[in-house]
Amino acid sequence: MTDDVTTATSALVAASAGAPSSTVGLVDDAHAGELLTLRRAAFVTEAQRFNDPHIAPLTQTLPELREDIAREDIVTLGAWWGSRLVGSVRIEIDGNKATLGRLVVAPDLQGQGIGTSLIFALVPYLPGSVEEVWVATGSDAPENLAFYADQGFEEQDAHAQDDLTSTYLRRVLREVAAQNG
Repeated sequence: MTDDVTTATSALVAASAGAPSSTVGLVDDAHAGELLTLRRAAFVTEAQRFNDPHIAPLTQTLPELREDIAREDIVTLGAWWGSRLVGSVRIEIDGNKATLGRLVVAPDLQGQGIGTSLIFALVPYLPGSVEEVWVATGSDAPENLAFYADQGFEEQDAHAQDDLTSTYLRRVLREVAAQNG
C-alpha cells in the first residue's frame, strides 16, 4: 500500500508542477553507484556557493554510501523517471525524530516538483514513533529556506561554524496529519 500511496502522491505533485510523474521508492545497494553520481552532480552548486569542494556529498566514497544505505536507522528514498534516478533524500531516524539530509534533484530537472514529491512521499516510510522531521540548510541559501518553508517546515534555530551558518527547520507530523485529515 505504501508504494501505491507514494506513487499516486508523487504523480499528483509532479502533475501539479507541470512535470512528468515520478515514482518514489527505497534506494537499495543496486542503485548506489547511480545515487553517488546524482549526489555529486547536484551538490557541485552547493560546494561552489560555499567555496568548499570538500563537502560530505562530494567526498563520500561508494563503499561508504553502501554502508549508509544498509544502516537500519537510515531510509534513502529515490525518485525515478522511467529507469533514471532523478532525485533522492536521506532520512536518519533517532527515536521520535527524523532528520533529512542530502535532498538532491538532477541539475537538469530542478524546479519541476521532484524535491516536493520526495518530501511528500517520505512520511509512509517513517516508523510510527516519528513525531517530527528536522532539516538543516545554509542560512545563505534563501531558495533552500523557501523550499522547506513551502513544505511546512518552520525555522527553529541557527548555528555558525567557521564561515557557514546553518538554519535548522522542523516539521511536526501530527500537525501535517491534522491538515491532511
